[in-house]
Parts: sequence; structure tokens; C-alpha cells
Amino acid sequence: MKERILKIADKLFYLQGIRAIGVDTIAAEIGISKRTLYNHFPSKDALIAAYLERRFVRPPPSQPAASAKSALEQILATFDLLERRFASSDFRGCPFVNAVAEVGGEVRTVKKIAKAFKESRRIWFRDRLNELGVAEAEALATQLVLLVDGSIAQDLVRDDPAMARAAKEAAKVLLRNAGVDVGEHKRAPK
Repeated sequence: MKERILKIADKLFYLQGIRAIGVDTIAAEIGISKRTLYNHFPSKDALIAAYLERRFVRPPPSQPAASAKSALEQILATFDLLERRFASSDFRGCPFVNAVAEVGGEVRTVKKIAKAFKESRRIWFRDRLNELGVAEAEALATQLVLLVDGSIAQDLVRDDPAMARAAKEAAKVLLRNAGVDVGEHKRAPK
């Protein structure tokens, strides 16, 4: 039952917003009483935290023997994945940023989980950059995360999956400037 509650809460919170959805709506969607819901989650805040924890999928550490893609390919594939996600009709942005925007000041756990998620992504980039031998991996990882988050914001405003491609091209410039061979030359102007 707990997983069923989380599955419905995930769908409703992400697509309609945390503030817009009450526990009554979630219970009704599942066909249970509020009391049953509260038996599994003592408060809406606890349900929100569980929803975010469920979405917090830590990226796997890359190991050259375990991954078929190089560190560079993995970094650039992040932007390809974003472009596919942006093209999806149910994309509403980053659930962690959305949650902080909606209730971050009221529910401290939300900000803590969101910060941990964002930091895990930055560390993932840093680790890939270290594999590439980038001298300033910490700083460049932060810049790549900013490109990811910026492309998400731009897609939400513009409804244009090409924002991920633009971020990928910017990432290539940053990587090239850090001494990484991105395997292509600058494009000639049209």
C-alpha cells in the first residue's frame, strides 16, 4: 500500500504541484481513506519527503571497465537525455527545484533532500571530469550543473527541447577550454 500511495503522490505532485494536491486527493485517487494514508505517512510533509526520496536516484559511479561509454560520452549524453525528456508531454522541470519553490521554506526536509540531489549530480560530473584529467574539475562540474539547470528553466519557459542542445554545445566549449578533446572542430559559420 505504501508504494501505491507513493506512486500516486509522485504522479500528482509532479504533474499538478505539491500545494495543489492535498492528501484527500491522493487518498481518493487510490480509493483509500485519509486515515489509511496517514497510517503510512503521518503527515503531508512526511509524504512529500518520501516522494522526493523516491525520486532521488543517485547516479552510478562510473568505472572504465563497467561503462561502455567514456567519461566524455557520459557527460554529453546527459544533455541528450535532457532533450528527450524535454520533448515529453509530461515534463514539468526538476521535481526537486519545483518542491523547493513550492514548500522549501516551510518543510526543511525538502530543501535538504533537494540540496543532496543537486550535489550528487555535481559530484557525478566532477568524477567524470577527474577521469578526463581536468585540472579544475570542481569548478567545471559546477558550471556543467548550471548548464543543466539553465536548460531546464529555458525549456520550461520556451517549451523548446533544443535548449538541451544549446547547453550541450556550451558544455563542449567549456570542456574544450579545459583541455578536453571533444572530438570535433569548431563549426564553420553558415
